[in-house]
Amino acid sequence: MTQRHPAAPATTATPDRDDRRADYRADHQAEYGTEYGTEYEADYRAAFNAAHLPMAVVDRTGHIAGANEALAALLGSEPHLLAGQSAAELVDLASEARTWQAYQEVLRGRQARLRCTRRLKHPDGHSLWTEITLGPVPGTGDVLLSVADISDRRDLQARLRHLQMHDPVTRLPNRALFFERLSAALEASSYGQSGTGRIGLCYLDLDGFKAVNDTLGHRVGDRLLTAVAQRLTQCADQSGYGRTGGHLVARLGGDEFALLVEESTGTEQLADLARSVLAAVQEPFDLAGQRLSVSASIGVVERAAAGTSATGLMQAADTTLYWAKADGKARWTLFDPERNAHRMTRQALSSTLRPAVERGEFTVEYQPLVDLESGAVRGVEALVRWNHPQFGLLTPNRFIGIAEEDGSIVQLGRWVLRTACRQARRWQIEQPSDSPVFVSVNVAVRQVWDSDLVGDVAEILAETGLAPQLLQLELTESAVMGSAGRPLQALQALSDMGVRIAIDDFGTGYSNLAYLSRLPVSVLKLDGSFVRGFRYEEGSHPNPADETIVEALVQLAHRLGLTVTAECVETAGQAARLRRVGCDTGQGWLYSRAVAPEAIAAIISRQAAAGPAQPEGPAPHPEV
Repeated sequence: MTQRHPAAPATTATPDRDDRRADYRADHQAEYGTEYGTEYEADYRAAFNAAHLPMAVVDRTGHIAGANEALAALLGSEPHLLAGQSAAELVDLASEARTWQAYQEVLRGRQARLRCTRRLKHPDGHSLWTEITLGPVPGTGDVLLSVADISDRRDLQARLRHLQMHDPVTRLPNRALFFERLSAALEASSYGQSGTGRIGLCYLDLDGFKAVNDTLGHRVGDRLLTAVAQRLTQCADQSGYGRTGGHLVARLGGDEFALLVEESTGTEQLADLARSVLAAVQEPFDLAGQRLSVSASIGVVERAAAGTSATGLMQAADTTLYWAKADGKARWTLFDPERNAHRMTRQALSSTLRPAVERGEFTVEYQPLVDLESGAVRGVEALVRWNHPQFGLLTPNRFIGIAEEDGSIVQLGRWVLRTACRQARRWQIEQPSDSPVFVSVNVAVRQVWDSDLVGDVAEILAETGLAPQLLQLELTESAVMGSAGRPLQALQALSDMGVRIAIDDFGTGYSNLAYLSRLPVSVLKLDGSFVRGFRYEEGSHPNPADETIVEALVQLAHRLGLTVTAECVETAGQAARLRRVGCDTGQGWLYSRAVAPEAIAAIISRQAAAGPAQPEGPAPHPEV
């Protein structure tokens, strides 16, 4: 075998190769002014063979023309045994279509360089990771192949990644690895025909974990987290999810854990897992002499993987976990799309409530308060409505609670108060009489705390010209009973001003009768639950206890100088019984539902012309 290429000591001479050699020597002589001789070629071969980097020269057909000792040692062979072998087979360049195509382009001289990573198997059985580099040898048609052993680097990277992707306390996968695995599971390739095409998640939070850290210290808290992690892993392993798909137990942070079930078989599977996890966590823990008992709240989500995003799945799980905690903790709760839709609607209302007041999207309707003895309309209750551009006409129970939570009730309440007072004054001017109707406006306790309610009322009365005696403010029983400090002072100031104070929904809260003698209250409004018990149904008999309770409340109120209004009066029979026990006024769909101001004006006009209005008849639902 004649050695003609300086970098390939074991190469068979060919006419093309000799021509290239001649050209290379001519170029060398032109550049250096000396003849390319055997001494230089021998040095070059010696450097090639002595190099620590494993190398080989590959001819244009893809076969090894020559290899050095380092490459032979790396592959567990001898240099002369490697000559003539296919380079692609030797270093696994044909296993991937893209790499194979790039390799062919390098051999043809159309691509300057190729670099890739390959896992090679040594003849003794062990595997090693290598970085393969191929590039042209200048002045020839050959390609230089170099192979770098990067196994140590890969091992270090793997260790660093493990540290980066695992929680140092529990050794479980952390949040980053969990979302990486979740995203991979949701890719289209993950739910082909071979699997169920579904995914499940149990999102867990320990109840009262902060108290453990605060009382026993973070060291005990970390031990508890580690013990919980072990039990969660056992639950997942013992449930046998390997039969249908993979599972992952991860710590997402703090005392939050997640159990991901790939290729889940349905909600029952996730429910079984949640039950076993809940039972396992509730078993007492023995931690270095400390015996602890904890519980957990679990949100469970199971759905088709197609069309599901990692963000959407986690939002659903987080919402469901919140439901589990709100429902009493120490339980698991399954995601409910209808309940979630209600929550989303609530969120949408909350985000648009304040601007809606400024845009004038609210209106006020009025429901008559009728004297039970004479049938005359004595007053009206102002009930706000929201003409929402997306959800239509909304009653107070859809948005008042939201307004109280975010504080917009102050702005909205002030607008309702001004609108109602202005309307009451307009009725008084348009229909003058000896006994004008008063207007009753609901006031939230937050309006008393977060605004100058006394100043607002005084300003609005002065602005509208409405007499204070024609304004009644309704506060719920829970807001009035137990009032002290600023709320009590505000109520007293309003009463001194001449404004009437009414306790709304009386009988559903504290029902502390002792407060009635000390509060500036003038009206009790009995909750509708009392009045509904007065209804005569065909074939049924009224409960005498209902009448006894209401009669006692009415008598007590009268002795304290208070008047009594019954809410939710729906039938003439109810009205008759309420009148018999001494109730003063009634309100409900028997008389009228909440209507526009023009309808109230018509009622007042008819009443002035023909006497007291007659009931409209029974209605199927109470007022809102």
